[in-house]
Amino acid sequence: MNALAATNRNFRHASRLLGLDSKIEKSLLIPFREIKVECTIPKDDGSLVSYIGFRVQHDNARGPMKGGIRYHPEVDPDEVNALAQLMTWKTAVVDIPYGGAKGGIGCNPKDLSKSELERLTRVFTQKIHDLIGIHTDVPAPDMGTNAQTMAWILDEYSKFHGHSPAIVTGKPIDLGGSLGREAATGRGVVYATEALLAEHGKSIKDLTFAIQGFGNVGSWVARLIHEKGGKVVAVSDITGAVKNPSGIDIKELLKHKERTGSLKDFNGGDAMDARELLVHECDVLIPCALGGVLNRENAADVKAKYIIEAANHPTDPEADEILCKKGVTILPDIYANAGGVTVSYFEWVQNIQGFMWDEEKVNRELKRYMTRGFQNVKNMCKSHDCNLRMGAFTLGVNRVARSTVLRGWEA
Repeated sequence: MNALAATNRNFRHASRLLGLDSKIEKSLLIPFREIKVECTIPKDDGSLVSYIGFRVQHDNARGPMKGGIRYHPEVDPDEVNALAQLMTWKTAVVDIPYGGAKGGIGCNPKDLSKSELERLTRVFTQKIHDLIGIHTDVPAPDMGTNAQTMAWILDEYSKFHGHSPAIVTGKPIDLGGSLGREAATGRGVVYATEALLAEHGKSIKDLTFAIQGFGNVGSWVARLIHEKGGKVVAVSDITGAVKNPSGIDIKELLKHKERTGSLKDFNGGDAMDARELLVHECDVLIPCALGGVLNRENAADVKAKYIIEAANHPTDPEADEILCKKGVTILPDIYANAGGVTVSYFEWVQNIQGFMWDEEKVNRELKRYMTRGFQNVKNMCKSHDCNLRMGAFTLGVNRVARSTVLRGWEA
């Protein structure tokens, strides 16, 4: 089942639990606006090349729309629609005043020089500058984009609208980016994990962890769990996988990855098949990479008691059912990985006020939002007698539906 079908299914289930009227249910599913633009740039050799850029703006009932811009050769409209919708529910779950959006350009950033990427980003911004805005739609980095991409968008947008640091988040610190943003998604995952484990009378230092993905999110999750005394027994990414039943020294693994660009040949553990990681012996499994990695083929073999969804949509609905029957507790993506968008919100607030916070304040506020979010999800689970995924979906959908009705859009 693709991401859009799975998201729609979760939404419809939540909508039934909440008893939403069919008119409002339909209105919440349809995106507010879909934008598709042609971006033609000269390449370094002088030839012209055209790309398709797009932006799906899903819902703005609770505030400006918010979501990443990805540069990827296979940008699938269905997936972007699903991710824009997920951002609507995710921002509502952690109670930040945003709606959802997502977008990008169908290109392979590895095939483009830095100056070509800059030209492409500036042309894309020229085409959409009047449809995004500080109080309309605030982009952020995603796959294939980074702080530098945001800096180019900020500069190009400011040519039309005056200096506007709050137009994007995930910017370089020198241009108004927030301290703590780089680690935010991973740190939020760890705060979410702590909240869940506390509910079960456990703590990070008593348990073993397997982490799939060792990019930005996975490496921060591993580092912070290691610092808190948790035992990381297996780590994988596209370059390979490492296991050590006595616990991997994450600081050494980070140094090795920095030095070699790979997890291969790390002498602090044994190599393993990366596919094996998801069914490895551990207490807590944290998928931090791609969607759809837990499916009906491998779900029955998962040995973890807890799954923390740091990736977007890592668990197929079929796997969800199998894992629930096995008694595995799944902390859903729309809550677990909301740390990134929460600190993006803090960045936006700092830019609007023109007053920057220190890193300690950013992390303290993030912990408060993630801990409060977990309690709110648990309350919905009790009210509707449902699992954590439906608790999070009902919480998010209910908040958006209430705002929509209060604004008088139900007619």
